[in-house]
This record gives sequence, C-alpha cells and structure tokens, in this order.
Amino acid sequence: MRLLFLALAVVVPIVSSDYVPLPAPYSEYCILDSNQNLYDPKNANKVKWFTVDLDGPPEEHFKEIATAYKKQINDLIQVIKDLIVPWFPEALKIIDVLFADLMAWIPEPYNSEIKGITDVVGLPVGEVVLYNVFYEVFTVCTSIVAQANNGTLYHARNLDFGLFLGWNPSLHEWSISTVLRKMIVNINWMKNGKLLYKSNNFAGFVGIYNGLKPNAFTLTANERFALAGGYYGMLRYVLGLEPGGKWMTWLARETMENCATFDDAVDNLSNVPLLSPVYYIVGGVKPFEGVIITRGLNGTDSLVEMDASNDNGWYLLQTNYDPGTPPLYLDDRDTPGNKCMQTLKQNNVGFKGIYNVLSSRTNLNKLTTYTVLMSTGNNAFETHLQSCPGYCWGW
Repeated sequence: MRLLFLALAVVVPIVSSDYVPLPAPYSEYCILDSNQNLYDPKNANKVKWFTVDLDGPPEEHFKEIATAYKKQINDLIQVIKDLIVPWFPEALKIIDVLFADLMAWIPEPYNSEIKGITDVVGLPVGEVVLYNVFYEVFTVCTSIVAQANNGTLYHARNLDFGLFLGWNPSLHEWSISTVLRKMIVNINWMKNGKLLYKSNNFAGFVGIYNGLKPNAFTLTANERFALAGGYYGMLRYVLGLEPGGKWMTWLARETMENCATFDDAVDNLSNVPLLSPVYYIVGGVKPFEGVIITRGLNGTDSLVEMDASNDNGWYLLQTNYDPGTPPLYLDDRDTPGNKCMQTLKQNNVGFKGIYNVLSSRTNLNKLTTYTVLMSTGNNAFETHLQSCPGYCWGW
C-alpha cells in the first residue's frame, strides 16, 4: 500500500479542491483532540548552541561547528554518494568539477565560509557546495505565525527534508532525514560583540532557514514548487547565467543581518531577485505583524497578512502551496494543520500549543527533522528534534 501511494505521488500529481483524507493508519490526527501534550521545554536542550562571530575572518565562521560535526557532514555526503553513484557512476566527477567551478561566482562571505568548512571536513569543495544548495530543491515544510490573546506573536515551523532521497527499509525513514537529525545546531550570530540574531542550521550549511532578530522580527523560508524552481535556478547558476543571483537561504541570512524592523525585512524579502521561488513567512513585534510572501524569481506574486477582521486572522499557516490554492491531494498538510489550529484556539497560543499542532499528523511526517519555536515577545528560541515513528505518512 505504501509503495502504491508513493508511486501515485510521483506519477499522478493530482490537485483537487475536494479534500480527500488519507486512509488509516496514515490519516490525519490532531493530538489536541485527545487532550495530549507532547511539548517538553527540556527537550530543546538536546540541540547544542554555537557562536558565529561575524567580526572574525569568514573562513573561521563555521570552524567550530565543522570540527564538532566533521563525521556527520562526511556521513551525509556519503549517503548522497550512495544514492547517486549506482545510477550515475560518473556523477561524482561531474559534481566535483562543476560545483567546484561555482566558487568563482559565490560571493563573500559565503565563498570563504565554504572553503573554511571544506578545509576542516576534508571533502572536495564541489561536494560542500552541492550540500549548500540542496535546500533549494528537496524540502517540504509547515510554518505558522500565531498571535496570543495579549498580542504576543509566536512563530514556528517543521522542517521536512529528504523527499525521495533514499528510503531506509530497516528504520522506515528517508535516509537523508535520518542523517540530518544528527546535524542540527543552534547559532548565536554576533556582531560588534553583541547578539545580532539567532538561528538553527544543519552543520556545515551557511544559509539561514529560520531566524529570530531580538525585538524586531522572526523569519522562516518554505520551498515553493514551480516550473522555474530550484532546479532551474541551480542550472542557470551552474551555467554561469546568474552569477549575481541570491539563493533563498542567502537572502534570508542577509535580511537577518541587515534589516532592523519587520517592515524592512518584508520589503527586502519581497523585492530582491532570487534563483529559486520561495515562501517567506515573517512575524514581527506588534499585533498582527505577520505575513506570507509568495516569491517568484523577480518579484512578489502575492502577499497575505494577518487580519484582525477575520475570525481566523489571528494566525497564518503556510506549507508548500500558494495561499488560496488547493495542495496536491497526496500532500495536504494545509487542511489538517488548519483544523488543528482551530482546535487549539487563540487563547491557547504559545510554544506548548503550537508545538502540539506541529506534532500532529500529517504536519508531522517521515520527513520531519525538527520543530523550531520562536517569539519576539521574550526573544525565546527553541529547537526540538522531531521524528514520526510507526505508521506516518511519507511526507
């Protein structure tokens, strides 16, 4: 049955406006319906904190992290090799040459940062470059911005990574997802001796998927599926046709570093040309400062804001489909996610409530690697390792 569903998802990408629930035992399930609580703040202590000093030489920025996770980074690259080589025996030679050549167009500080990581982990630079652009094409995620009754904003997301990148029949998990769970780190980014922002990353990755700038804004980035998508941007970059283009995680990082307010962040994320389409979800400090920015390569296709006049306008939930359009019927995380948020209700918004929503199926699935919880209300930032054992949907 699972193989059948997987085959259907690959060859029959049907989109329907009629909600079709998955069959048992893979069907949606909101843990709030049975008054469960899976949130334990102590679990956030399992993810280590590191410091990146932006005043130091770029090649030193990730040295401590790369040293601590040298084995895990090498293990990840080996899993990728094991997936590719049986099908394309010459692929590694191509990767080592082609992606190494990209270094000529990768700007600072990313160029020196990647070289610094390469020196520590002992891998060809092309393989480290490949790792640093993988996020553009292999993720499915759920992001939520929600406002409590007192106006405090909370921002959270599940990061789901590794779709179709090798199924492990013994662990019943995607092979890449299994390895990545061992590589999740939190980072305090420092500038001029002060905390500039917080993020979490996979060790050895120099972009930003999620971040909190104290007393200013929070940010997550979700992949957007499109014909002119991440593969297209990667191809154009490899061919030297977009030497000045921004990967979505680079723009997210630069926004965290250079923008001072929610409005500044929204403006920057809405207008800078990109190499891949993306959904940027931004939360602020003031009530109803929450927005979903649907980005194309050269501009914003739509912008959805929190809405005080709407009964459900106290929250935004974004997966990997344009707001207001139906998702792929075998990948509907929107319907169960929205149902669970409405079960939660605004008076229960907080880390505990949103964590339980994101720990409910199918927003929690076999791809989920972690849940991050952020709030500018008290500048809190927690990363919780996640997995979905047993009969969980594959994505």
